[in-house]
Amino acid sequence: MIFCGKMRLLLRSGALVAVLLLRTSIALAQPEFHPGKIWADTAGHPIQAHGGGVLVHSNTFYWYGEDRTPGLRGGVSCYSSTNLYDWQREGVALPAESLPQIGGHATFLERPKVIFNSRTGRFVMWMHLEQGGYHLASVGIAVGGSPAGPFTFQNAFQPNGNMSRDMTLYVDDDGNAYEIYSARDNYDLRICRLSDDFLSATTNDVLIASDHREAPALFKYRSRYYLITSACTGWAPNAANYYTAGHILGPWTGHPNPCRGPNAERTFDGQSTFVLPVPGKAGALIFMADRWKPHDLPNSTYLWLPLQCEGDNLIIDWRDVWSLESFHKNHQ
Repeated sequence: MIFCGKMRLLLRSGALVAVLLLRTSIALAQPEFHPGKIWADTAGHPIQAHGGGVLVHSNTFYWYGEDRTPGLRGGVSCYSSTNLYDWQREGVALPAESLPQIGGHATFLERPKVIFNSRTGRFVMWMHLEQGGYHLASVGIAVGGSPAGPFTFQNAFQPNGNMSRDMTLYVDDDGNAYEIYSARDNYDLRICRLSDDFLSATTNDVLIASDHREAPALFKYRSRYYLITSACTGWAPNAANYYTAGHILGPWTGHPNPCRGPNAERTFDGQSTFVLPVPGKAGALIFMADRWKPHDLPNSTYLWLPLQCEGDNLIIDWRDVWSLESFHKNHQ
């Protein structure tokens, strides 16, 4: 009996030590990004926010993208986070069922982006609206009263009569918003200022370049504008390039591939979708890209990588694992 009692004590002590070690390891573990790996939401399901972008509103990040969840038609998903590592699914911000039929045929969406209009207090979503054969080449507009939606579809059109396929949105420091889009069968990249309510395009629409590019991702750093793009090779990855300008409407200057590391000539087997400036960290920029799996789209993964600007030079280095601690904190 004495022997059994000692054994029980030792087992309990061992279990206690194991628990303490586990808790210590959890406490010491730091949140990290793992580019190219399956990224689960807080419920343990793979995040479905492909071709998307991030809105920062009221100290919360909202990640929107194409919802490729098996069994769903493919609307716009919304996830929220306060730390950029852990994402809670907020649901479907815009269901596919709310998209219009045009000419008697159904439409689908790609690359949704959401911006906030401080003048109207509304959240505005633009997307590439398309039909089979990719002949529609239009934008779709939806609005919502809260960042997680629901959004209500409003209108579909071609800005100033131009095709609009891959696209993104950008809100400048003065509150003006712009659509950057691929036009003329993707041979032209254009930028167009939006109306004050962000619901239509103005005629302030200019050509950036005629280089056969798509997947635009625009950001501003130290009063300079940068635009990352992809070549047009379908689902197959290719080398990124980028453009710079001192004014958002140009003129724009082209630059070669900013990627460095394994598979840099294929943008690490990814394609650009967005660049996220991290609030509170001076100069902290995250390059967001999709690693598409055309025969298994729900399991397409994401590449989030730190981005550096040195004058006109843009650098995206490959990292197997990294964290926000890679950036210097903003002490201003």
